[in-house]
Amino acid sequence: MITAVGSPTQARISGCGQCRPRRSVRNDELPAELAVDDSWVVARTGIRARRLADETETVVSMAAEAAGKAVADAGIDAADVDRVLLATCSMPTPIPGGAAQVAHRIGATSAGAFDVNAACAGFSYALAAAADAVRTGATRHVVVVGAEKLSDWVDWTDRRSAVLFGDGAGAVVVSASSRPGIGPLVCGSDGSLAPLIAVPPGGKLTLDGPAVFRWATTVMADAALRICLASGLTPDRLDAVVPHQANQRIVAAVARGLGTEGAVVADDITTAGNTSAASIPLALCRLRDSGAVCGGALALLLGFGAGLTWAGQIVEIP
Repeated sequence: MITAVGSPTQARISGCGQCRPRRSVRNDELPAELAVDDSWVVARTGIRARRLADETETVVSMAAEAAGKAVADAGIDAADVDRVLLATCSMPTPIPGGAAQVAHRIGATSAGAFDVNAACAGFSYALAAAADAVRTGATRHVVVVGAEKLSDWVDWTDRRSAVLFGDGAGAVVVSASSRPGIGPLVCGSDGSLAPLIAVPPGGKLTLDGPAVFRWATTVMADAALRICLASGLTPDRLDAVVPHQANQRIVAAVARGLGTEGAVVADDITTAGNTSAASIPLALCRLRDSGAVCGGALALLLGFGAGLTWAGQIVEIP
């Protein structure tokens, strides 16, 4: 049981949904100018394939598909949704945001809506905002979506970044509950490292992979332990660990640092690539839908990336 936050109304995830682009691109199908092969990519990242959206699949359309599935999975009507939160860093333009468009597409026409941009940590920040809104009594059902079309922002001549990223969307519904199902948010940032992952004005995404790897493997295991402490749980109580799917070696390092030998560790990156804010909900949905974890299981979520910023919490899987 997750330690309750001091409120008579609690919050839980009541449904989830996902949208994966139709096209899957294997390592041996990457552009020839990258001069990489399957073994080179797998050894460095753990990625064997990634989903890439076509011109008809947008951040908003993928987010709306995932959100609609999550609403159906929660067993509620779209009209019951009070707010829609969209975590993304890859909208094609800064204005307008995408959340209101997602709300419109799923039929949540009276819902409040806003975007959250904390890159790869965005979903955990948005999930916390939704849970807090429910606990205050201001809302009963909030849709939280992580959606990215990073292929629009990748430099397809730069093998340091082009081999990593994919597209997709994952969503959950956060609903009022009599018992806690979403633990406290634990988060942090280091703006001095902002240049490590960036998109310069008018440019494409740049990434200092080795520096990010060193940061993540040094800091994130301790962050995961702090998340457990905040929720009143020891790591051995976890059924699943769902870190941001940045790199399989980072995911493994976080799991080792926690010492959760009995927990299922998400490995969605193998076939989805790094989908930034979408990676945690996509991985969470796959774990549940595949039967790797059951409803009621406890999962630690941990997002980290551009900013640099990180955030995480423990949730009960619906």
